[in-house]
Amino acid sequence: MRRSLSPAFLLALALPLLAADDPNAPYVLGPDSQPQPGVPQGELKKFTFSDSKVFPGTTREWQLYVPKQYDAAKPACLLVCFDGGGYANPTGGTRVPVVLDNLIAKKEVPVTIAVFINPGSFKAAAPGAKDRSNRSFEYDSLGDANARFVIEEILPLVQKDYKLTDDPNGWSITGASSGGIAAFTVAWERPDKFRKVISWIGSFTNIRGGHVYPALIRKTEPKPLRVFLQDGANDLDNMHGHWPLANQDMAAALKFAKYDYKFEFGTGSHSAKHGASILPDTLRWLWRDWPKE
Repeated sequence: MRRSLSPAFLLALALPLLAADDPNAPYVLGPDSQPQPGVPQGELKKFTFSDSKVFPGTTREWQLYVPKQYDAAKPACLLVCFDGGGYANPTGGTRVPVVLDNLIAKKEVPVTIAVFINPGSFKAAAPGAKDRSNRSFEYDSLGDANARFVIEEILPLVQKDYKLTDDPNGWSITGASSGGIAAFTVAWERPDKFRKVISWIGSFTNIRGGHVYPALIRKTEPKPLRVFLQDGANDLDNMHGHWPLANQDMAAALKFAKYDYKFEFGTGSHSAKHGASILPDTLRWLWRDWPKE
């Protein structure tokens, strides 16, 4: 008897071919990622940090978004973004400040302060030489170092002037590629602080051991996390691993362990375009049961 192939299997085979010319073409920013008339705009502040004890010798830029609706009498929720400069740019490819302006105004997400953190770098020792990035060490490494850096060194600078909720369900964290696995690692290590994760094209591969997460998820008592994953059929395949398979393995492990998760798998390459195009809906899903005012 001849067996017919399932539609899902055929689609999985066809996705890379369907998107061969431009795998990211379907993904464009919608109206919630554009400035809207009459919507209050938050304030964006820029800082430099070079006093890290966790990553000594590094210097980095970081930015702070405070929504217009922030009220010191009502502690705000939190969103931390790794590779923060790209997320913070109001005319860039992701436009987190614009998205938050729009969704907060519509009361579809809570009043949220966003912290955009760039990876650290070491200043060049010789004239004319380039600074050395510490990104992979900070983002791709397992363990609690990056969580300690965020919680103990950056967020206290925010909390000197602004009040954040003490509820860990009100703290979210995101990143793409190595920033995606970094976001998951922070929440995995410190669910007492961060319980909401957004990972785009996450590097759950063997760059610095991150390929072990699916097995760890399956064998560890479930943690109180809500996780959003995004990847594309045309993502990377190199010496470190196969990104689409790694993210599918993560999604399968989260399902097996009965996590609150969602996985969006499209045609995209190693690009943030798909994630950025669905960011407003992602944030709505992430905060879907947060108490309304």
